[in-house]
Amino acid sequence: MKILKEALFPLVAVFAAFIIGGIIILIIGDNPITTFQLLVENSFGSVKGVTETLFYATPLIFTGLAVAVAFRCGLLNIGAEGQLYVAAFATAWVGIKFGGTVVNVFGAEQNWSWASLPAILLVPLCLATAIIVGGLWGAIPGFLKAKFGSHEVINTIMLNFVAIALVSYFTQYYYKIPGDPIMQTAPIGEAATIPKLNQFLPFIPQDVALNVSFLIAIVMCVLVYIFLWKTKWGYELRAVGENPSAAEYGGISPKKQIVIAMTISGALAGMVAIGEVMGDRHLYYHEFSGGVGFLGIAVALLGRNHPLGILIAAIFFAILLRGGIFVDAFTRYVSKDLVEVLQAIIILFVAALQRYTK
Repeated sequence: MKILKEALFPLVAVFAAFIIGGIIILIIGDNPITTFQLLVENSFGSVKGVTETLFYATPLIFTGLAVAVAFRCGLLNIGAEGQLYVAAFATAWVGIKFGGTVVNVFGAEQNWSWASLPAILLVPLCLATAIIVGGLWGAIPGFLKAKFGSHEVINTIMLNFVAIALVSYFTQYYYKIPGDPIMQTAPIGEAATIPKLNQFLPFIPQDVALNVSFLIAIVMCVLVYIFLWKTKWGYELRAVGENPSAAEYGGISPKKQIVIAMTISGALAGMVAIGEVMGDRHLYYHEFSGGVGFLGIAVALLGRNHPLGILIAAIFFAILLRGGIFVDAFTRYVSKDLVEVLQAIIILFVAALQRYTK
C-alpha cells in the first residue's frame, strides 16, 4: 500500500499542476491544449527532441541524487549549486593546466599548462577532480553540522555565495582569455574532453550536445540505489535519517554519517561538471548552471528520494525546461515562465501530500 502511495502522489501532483496551469492559461487568453502540446511534442516528437530532453535531464539527475542522499540522512542540502560551481571550475582548471597549449582571441599561443597528458590519464583525472572537489565542498557543512551543530541549510546557502564568488574571481583575473567579453575560462585540452553520443549512435543529430555524462548519470542512479538499500553503509546512513537516537543506541555514529552523507551529496552534485565542462562547452562558463542545483531539490522531492523516481522526475522537468522555450516562441500570451509556475505547483502538491505516505 505504501509503495502504491509513493508512486501515486507524485502523479497526482503533476496532474493537479497541469489542471491549475491550464486554468491560468485560459485566464490569460491562450489555449492550454496547444500550449501543453508544444511542451510534449518538442520534447518527444523527434529524435532530436528526445535527445535534447535527455541532455537537459542529465544535470538534474546528478543534483536530484545529491539532494536525495542527504535527505535520506535527515539533511537538506541546499548547496548543490555551489558544489557544482566549484567542481566545474576545478575540472576546467585541471583540463587547462594538464591539457596543453591554447590559442587566445588574438590568435597567439599562450602557454597555460604545466604538462600535456594523454586522454587515458587526463579524462580520469578530470572526472576525479569533479567528484573530489564537489565532495570536499559538501563535506564542509557536514563537518560544521557534526562538530558544532550548525544547521546545514544555513551553511549550504552561505557556501553557495562563497563558491560562486570564488570561481568568478579566479575566472575573471586568472583564467579568462584577455579580450574575451564573456566570463569564461580558456578552453580545456582536447585530451580532457569526453565524446558526444552521436559519435556512437549515428541517428542522433550532430548538433545535439548529449554526451557520455548521461550514461554516467544512469550508472550513478544504479550505484546510489545499491549503496542506500543493499549495503551496510547505506543502511547506517538511512537509520540516522529515520531516527538518530535509535541509530546511536544501535552503535551507529550520527556525526560520522552526517559527514559521509554530505560528502557523497557534494560529490554527486560536482559530477554535473562532467557533462558541462568535459562534454559540452569544454571550458568553464560562469553562471552556466541556470539553477539546476536548486531544481535538484524539486527533482528529489517529486522522485520521492529514490533513484528511479529521480530519473523519471529529471526527465519530466527537462520536458518542461525544453518545451518552455517553444511555448515562449509559439504562443501569443504564455511565456516560458509557465514552466516555473508548473514546477512550483508540483512542489506544493507533493509537499502537501507528503504526510499521507507516512
